[in-house]
Amino acid sequence: MAFKSYMDVALEEARAAANRGEVPVGAVIVGPEGIIAQAGNQTRELNDPTAHAEVLAIRAACQALGQERLSGCDLYVTLEPCPMCAAAISNARIGRLYYGASDPKSGGVAQGPRVFSHSQCHHVPEVYDGIAAENSEQLLKEFFAERR
Repeated sequence: MAFKSYMDVALEEARAAANRGEVPVGAVIVGPEGIIAQAGNQTRELNDPTAHAEVLAIRAACQALGQERLSGCDLYVTLEPCPMCAAAISNARIGRLYYGASDPKSGGVAQGPRVFSHSQCHHVPEVYDGIAAENSEQLLKEFFAERR
């Protein structure tokens, strides 16, 4: 079976988030049958600091499947997950994480606390970074350049 990336859908969610004035991060959760859930950041819209794209997509996927674990599912996200999101990914038992841009300031996977490396981490997904990284980085740079 050939690999199919869903990063284009995550990038669409990130663009939609930027258009709403949110930091442009998008996430998509995929199961064996295809897309289960997708979301973009909504922290400002919902006045909720936990409303990151990854958390919203995890919540929606769990609701759609009627279960609290997403074993066998993949997560595509445009930016390296922060520590909070990395912990949620672990708790949801997501099988594979694909992300675009690295996040030296707030990342929690390859940067900073490296959540999946801790002994307290109960589940470690397979991690693939750099997927459409240039597109993800460009979106973020443009978003923040407009606000400076």
